[in-house]
Amino acid sequence: MDRSQKTEAVAALNSNFGEVGVVVVTRNLGLTVAQSTQLRTKMREAGAAYKVSKNKLAKIALEGTDYAGLADLLTGPVGLATSTDPVAAAKVAIDFAKTNDKFEIVGGAMGSQMLDAEGVKALASLPSLDELRGKIVGLLVAPATKLATITQAPAAQIARVLSAYAEKQAA
Repeated sequence: MDRSQKTEAVAALNSNFGEVGVVVVTRNLGLTVAQSTQLRTKMREAGAAYKVSKNKLAKIALEGTDYAGLADLLTGPVGLATSTDPVAAAKVAIDFAKTNDKFEIVGGAMGSQMLDAEGVKALASLPSLDELRGKIVGLLVAPATKLATITQAPAAQIARVLSAYAEKQAA
């Protein structure tokens, strides 16, 4: 890798760190190509990305961002999982770590808030942004549905009483 390629890699990483909501630092101790591909595919499906880069270049890219505190975690063979959704990258990384013993979570950060491995696990247990949006919409729609049911109930009861009275008169 020559100097211009390194400069481009650092610039790309730095702009990525400026856009994401969470960075999860992972350590892979002998993942096969197939396993790495599977991890990247799962990350992509969840709206996240997984990148392995040189630690020195990643440390340079971290300077001046909210994630500058992650520099201490970049030792050995590490990979960076990132996503704009604060939960997506953590969820996929934790799920993959459960099924693969050669993949471990080192730590991470959500903005300037540093997370250890347990913090990343706690973050992964939260509902995703789409799930939260669905719950909010459900909460907003529920009162309207109940109100419509309540306002229709008296009219339905009156109609049943009139119908029963009419049947009684006809008999």
